[in-house]
Amino acid sequence: MILTRLLSIESWKRWLWTIVRLTLIAGLSFVILYPILQKIATAIKHQSDLYSPIVVWIPETFTLDNFRNAIEIMDYWETLLNTFSLSAMTTILTAVSCALAGYGFARLKFKGSNLLFAGVILTILVPPTTILIPIYLNLKDFTLMGIIPLLTGKPVNLLNSYWPFILTSLTANSLKAGLYIFIFRQFFRGIPKEVEEAAYIDGAGVGRTFTRIMLPNAIPAIITTTLFSFVWQWNDSFFTTTYLTSSKVMSTQLSSLPYNLAIELSGGDASKADPFYLSMVQDTGILLAILPLIIIYLFVQRYFVESIERTGIVG
Repeated sequence: MILTRLLSIESWKRWLWTIVRLTLIAGLSFVILYPILQKIATAIKHQSDLYSPIVVWIPETFTLDNFRNAIEIMDYWETLLNTFSLSAMTTILTAVSCALAGYGFARLKFKGSNLLFAGVILTILVPPTTILIPIYLNLKDFTLMGIIPLLTGKPVNLLNSYWPFILTSLTANSLKAGLYIFIFRQFFRGIPKEVEEAAYIDGAGVGRTFTRIMLPNAIPAIITTTLFSFVWQWNDSFFTTTYLTSSKVMSTQLSSLPYNLAIELSGGDASKADPFYLSMVQDTGILLAILPLIIIYLFVQRYFVESIERTGIVG
């Protein structure tokens, strides 16, 4: 009798936990998918549907004019190519520099290494707005520790070019670089030291051991950091709109999309344009911006999930 009751209690606990998990998954799915579904429903509406009280999700007049306007105003295909090039370049450089830094913190012990790694963790915690002004001024009048003015007589303005992204990526100081260094450090620390010692016995140096032994074993960490870096650079608007003002990338084009559309529709007077329609077209532009990321995720999601499980993020 007691055993039957215990089994009944355990069965009820499992059912209750199943209901709780289902509720959490449904709630999280709603929070994530609702804005996307709302933007899709808005993007296929006609302008007149904005003022129809009976239209909520399904439009009365289906149209693709919003997509056409967004593609034309954003110069979408050139913008897509520029954004992909920028994201791919920063991703590769960031992965290389952060892998080197992570390996150094994990295996090469030197005086002050713990203090330096504390600085890496601090870059994760400190909001980027706190250091934006000195970074901006340094890039506006870039001197390379006084060498450039010594040779040319004046500093170089690196703004409105890709050089700020190249330099910050090469020096493991790019967007979220502190997190990538942490991921690599945790992963390299999990590799047995005997693997490196065997390589040293065979005559390999630190550089050869890193490239021939450690990097091939760090494929999960590389996949994780490259995907994170690519997506965050693609979606970044804070640094991108600061460094680039006239280049055609997704962040700058999305930020200026309503104004440019208003100028075109109203013949030069942006104040005459319908703000609700401008918002509708901007939502369409956001859909066009995230569409490549969704396509990429469909192809790499299996490798991404496996890599997350094998890095230091989980566990």
